[in-house]
Amino acid sequence: MKEMLDDIDFSGFKVRRLEPDDLPMICRHRETMFLEAGGVPPELRVMTEHFRPWLHQRLVDGRYYGFALMDGGQPVAAIGLMSIDWPPHPAHPNLDQRGYVLNVFVEPAYRRRGLASSLMKLAEAEFAQRGLSFAVLHATDAGKPVYEELGWAATTEMAKAIG
Repeated sequence: MKEMLDDIDFSGFKVRRLEPDDLPMICRHRETMFLEAGGVPPELRVMTEHFRPWLHQRLVDGRYYGFALMDGGQPVAAIGLMSIDWPPHPAHPNLDQRGYVLNVFVEPAYRRRGLASSLMKLAEAEFAQRGLSFAVLHATDAGKPVYEELGWAATTEMAKAIG
């Protein structure tokens, strides 16, 4: 990991990999992120109730990985990553996986310092190290300018709730 960190500015914060004990922090970050994006608290509590066991299993077996930025012993920002199965695609014609970025969160008191951008650069380096040359994410309105500044582009994806 050291070589990945050399070219990224973390403003003096320590970087560490996510671990299973980060479950409560990641759940809190995710719920807060969706609340700030206009989510409804009772619905978000239900989401978190179902997200928690899903995440626990993936943190333990390594399917969910990522990084936290630490100020002393406190996490102040984090990013979640996954390698997801995806059929070969024009954007990655010889690969059957793509990177997926989720749960990018910076504590309010630490925002506007470039920490999300630094975490995204680290995510890109991690994906490259894992042989993933294409990645996707779903952006909140607050996150879009950060991602666009780093060269991420909007796609033509559409969605519909069924049922």
